[in-house]
Amino acid sequence: MKTSERQHLKHDEISDTLQQAYARFDKNRSIATTVVGAVLIVAVIAGGLYWYRSHRADEAAGLLAQALTITEAQVVPPVQALPGQPAPPPPPPGSYPTERAKLEAAIPKFEATADQYPSTDAGLFARYRAGAALATLDRMADARAQYQKLVDSDGQGLYGRMAKLALAQCDVQDKKYDAAIATLRDLSLDAKGDLPVDAILLQLGQAYVAAGKTTEARQTFERVTTEFATSPYAADAKKQLDALKG
Repeated sequence: MKTSERQHLKHDEISDTLQQAYARFDKNRSIATTVVGAVLIVAVIAGGLYWYRSHRADEAAGLLAQALTITEAQVVPPVQALPGQPAPPPPPPGSYPTERAKLEAAIPKFEATADQYPSTDAGLFARYRAGAALATLDRMADARAQYQKLVDSDGQGLYGRMAKLALAQCDVQDKKYDAAIATLRDLSLDAKGDLPVDAILLQLGQAYVAAGKTTEARQTFERVTTEFATSPYAADAKKQLDALKG
């Protein structure tokens, strides 16, 4: 075969190979385009969700900061003007006349944060702080409602378990000892370790005392003093033990 013919055949083989490759690409181009498009859509959605969550978290944190600013404000009791004396200076801006007034001003901010951003960390923390503030003001029914919302939305999370602990304290105050004991006993067995077991056991022992179950109370306090001997709650547990023995 002549050299020119061999070169011609080689050229045709290369051409055929390129044509076949192009045909395969053209055949699969729609599939490739669809895959690339799907990947881009997923990326856009993921980016949008990240932005949305970050934006909501920032908004929630800003609203929570307003409530916390109130709780950290000065308490300046009003000063009565004395006869013949100059009028007392006005209270500093942003101060409150009593602790109660301060809490009453902060509660709506906490509740607004929790209601508008219930699934964010700021919203969960705000819900807990609202319950704590309401309990401090002795508005126990309202406090229970806030704590229960936390249990319903974050029962296995840190704030949900903190709310369960707070509800147990409310039950003790309302003399619902069996309910409080059951909750505290369950929390003391929680393996997650977010809440200090020694503190829970101390409260459980106190609930037993309030319920008149001295044997169970003594056993619980002894657990604190032996299993958590270096705990800051061990001294309180020992005092409770001594009181029971006395």
